[in-house]
Amino acid sequence: MQYYKGNLTGATPGILPGPPPGGDYYWWEAGAMWGTLIDYWAWSGDSSYNDLIMAAMQWQVGPHDDFMPPNVTASLGNDDQAFWGMSAMLAAESKFPDPPSDKPQWLALAQAVFNTQAAADRHDDLCGGGLHWQIYSVNKGYNYKNSIANGCFFNLGARLYRYTGNKTYLDWAVKTWDWMDQVGFIDNSSYATYDGADSNKACKELNRAEFSYNNAIFAQGAAFIYNATGEPIWKQRTEKLVQYGLKTFFPQGVAVEISCENAGTCTTDMLTFKGFLHRWYAVITQIVPSTAATIAPVLKNSTAAAIRQCTGAALGRQCGFKWASGAYDGKTGAGQQMSVLAAVSAQLIGSARGPVTDKSGGTSKGNPNAGSGGDKGPQEPLRPVTTADRVGAGLVTFTFVALAGGVFAWMMLDTHQGSVK
Repeated sequence: MQYYKGNLTGATPGILPGPPPGGDYYWWEAGAMWGTLIDYWAWSGDSSYNDLIMAAMQWQVGPHDDFMPPNVTASLGNDDQAFWGMSAMLAAESKFPDPPSDKPQWLALAQAVFNTQAAADRHDDLCGGGLHWQIYSVNKGYNYKNSIANGCFFNLGARLYRYTGNKTYLDWAVKTWDWMDQVGFIDNSSYATYDGADSNKACKELNRAEFSYNNAIFAQGAAFIYNATGEPIWKQRTEKLVQYGLKTFFPQGVAVEISCENAGTCTTDMLTFKGFLHRWYAVITQIVPSTAATIAPVLKNSTAAAIRQCTGAALGRQCGFKWASGAYDGKTGAGQQMSVLAAVSAQLIGSARGPVTDKSGGTSKGNPNAGSGGDKGPQEPLRPVTTADRVGAGLVTFTFVALAGGVFAWMMLDTHQGSVK
C-alpha cells in the first residue's frame, strides 16, 4: 500500500501512480491490486483495507458503471477493463461487503463489463472472431488479437454463468474457447497458450510468447465451468492446462515468468503475473478439489522461495521478482509486492470459504442488462434476472477513509505483450 497515493489530498482515488511518464503503473494494475486485496481479505479475515478497496473501486466505475472512466477510455484495452470487472466479480463471489444501495453493485458491475465486451462493435470477422486487444481501432495495438483479452472475457463469462445460472454467459465462454482453439492460441495437443497474432494477417503468424497469466486465466475459467456443469470435458481441459502450467511456469517448483525473466526483459506489467498464477491456481484447488494434491505442494514451495528473497530495500524485507534466485534482485515495486502477497495469502485457501453463487449465499445484486446505458450494449439479450438477484443485500456504511497506521507486514511493503501496455 505504500505505492498507493489515491487516498491523499488532490490525488485520484483508485489508481496507482501513472500512467508513464507520470508514474510506473497503467490503470489496469490498480484494478488487479484491489482484486489481490479482496482475496487477501477473504483468505485472511483481515478487513483493515476494506473501506479503501470499496472507495477505490467505486471511484473508477465510470459514468455508465462499466469501468470505462473518461480519463482512461481513449487508451483502454479489453483486458484493462476486464481486470476491474474480474475484481468486481471476485467481490460478489467472496461476499465482500456490498456497496450502499445507491452505488453500483459488484455483480452488476461485472455484468456491465461482460455486456460491453459482448457487444457487436467489439467483435468482427477478422481471424474468424475473437476480441481485439484494444477497444478502439485508432489505438496502437488494435490489430493485435490476443489470449489475455479473450481469456478475461472467457473467465468472466464462466464465473457469471456459475454465479447466476444464466446460460448466455456459458454460451459466450464456450464460443471463446472454441475460437481460441480454432485460431491456435491454445494448442489443442500440448495445451500451450500463446500470446496472440496480427488480425490483419488473419492471425496466421502466432506470437508464441507464453505468459503465466494466459495459462492461468483459462485454467481457472475452465474450472469454474466444470464446477458449474460437471461436464468431463471441462475437467479434462482444466487438468491439461494445469499440468502444462506446472511444468512450464514452475521449473524446479518455483514460479518463473519464462518469456522475459531470464532475459531481463519483463515490463512493469509482467512483474504482476506470478501473483495471478498463484491466486487463480489456488482457487482451482477449491472448485476442482481433485487438483489440490497436484497444485498445492508446488504453490507452497514457490511461496517459500518468494518469501526467501524478500530481504531488500531500506526495510530489509521488501520483495523482488526473481524468486528462483534465492536472493533479492535489487528492485521492488507494487507488482513485486503484490505477487508475493498473493502467493502468501493463497496459502490460507485450505481453510477459506470457496466462491459463492446466488444460490449458495451470494448477496450482490445483479443487472443482466447492465452496461447497455453507455456506448457499449449486449450483442444478444440476456435471460431475466434471477429471484436471488432481486433480493436486496445488507447495506454497509460507505466512507472514504485515509489509510492510517503503519505499513502492513513485509509483504505489504513494498504489465501487458504479455499484453498489458
